[in-house]
Amino acid sequence: MTHSKKQKAITLMVYFLLFYAVWAVYHVWIAPFLTAQISSNWLCSLVANGIFKNLIWTLPAAILLCRFSGDVYATPKECFSWNRNQLPWLLVFPFFAVYLLFGAYRLHGGLQILPDFGLSSVIVVLFVGLTEELVFRGWLLNLTYSESHKEIAIGINAVLFLMIHFPKWMMDGTFFSNFAHLGFISILLLSILFSVIFVKTKSLLLPIGLHMFWDFLMMMVY
Repeated sequence: MTHSKKQKAITLMVYFLLFYAVWAVYHVWIAPFLTAQISSNWLCSLVANGIFKNLIWTLPAAILLCRFSGDVYATPKECFSWNRNQLPWLLVFPFFAVYLLFGAYRLHGGLQILPDFGLSSVIVVLFVGLTEELVFRGWLLNLTYSESHKEIAIGINAVLFLMIHFPKWMMDGTFFSNFAHLGFISILLLSILFSVIFVKTKSLLLPIGLHMFWDFLMMMVY
């Protein structure tokens, strides 16, 4: 079943407003409550990412992706299928490894696993890659992408991906530092890269895997 441009526009607008509002509420009230009530770091991480983030991110995006399956660039089945177009993009994994490990070596004067890296960090990595790629590539970009406006679609998607980090940065007190130290640029570039890979392969497998891999190395050595 296909939907009109007006139906898609209204759906995206309502989704966008509700999604960002709920995510802001989560960071302002729910996340601090969970941290205060659950003493175990790994359990708190599991509840926050495995339950709340999946309810806020994964479930609505998956439902909408299936509902608009006749209007999207890649079908739900294609999104989670392997194809040979993904093979050249596997080279991004070693590139990420060299880039991040070399950067950590220069920053710390050597390579070491950070003391606070543990099970809670692994839980974050596993769920963040899945939830964020399903929403931003599997749903938002998937519905808005067209060959005639591909740069605009990918650019807007990158800005939206950057904006979803704002509530957390505000609560952490790092909002201005992420702009002052140009940390936001890496988020925009990663979003563009993941979007390009999704467009070229019509699959979320590599964007999810690369997102997890990047976050894993960042949390482990930075």
